[in-house]
Amino acid sequence: QVQLEESGGGLVQPGGSLRLSCAASGSILVINAMGWYRQAPGKQRELVAGIKRDGTANYADYVKGRFTASRDNAKNTVYLQMNSLELEDTAVYYCNVEGLSTDWDIYTRRYSPFNSWGQGTQVTVSS
Repeated sequence: QVQLEESGGGLVQPGGSLRLSCAASGSILVINAMGWYRQAPGKQRELVAGIKRDGTANYADYVKGRFTASRDNAKNTVYLQMNSLELEDTAVYYCNVEGLSTDWDIYTRRYSPFNSWGQGTQVTVSS
């Protein structure tokens, strides 16, 4: 099993900044993609940013230029630096991690893949 622990959410004024962290632990062989999603009340969960193992990141249009995703492969941790926060950024933010676990599948003769979600951290932007 792979567990994710998120931290860094909170209450911030418009124009402020927050940094989210998400650390993965457990039966990890390798982590490939890491990402951040968010879900506002009454809305579907949406992708905020994704980052590959080589550090290549992609962003939703509404956060480009304001949010920066990064990762520390040695620590199995992904970060989301959020600047110039807007009221519309209020949501629960979830990290998502996918890769290969150390569990060996005797039928496929491969390491088992995993796709795990964090518990979510609340980000509230309010004056």
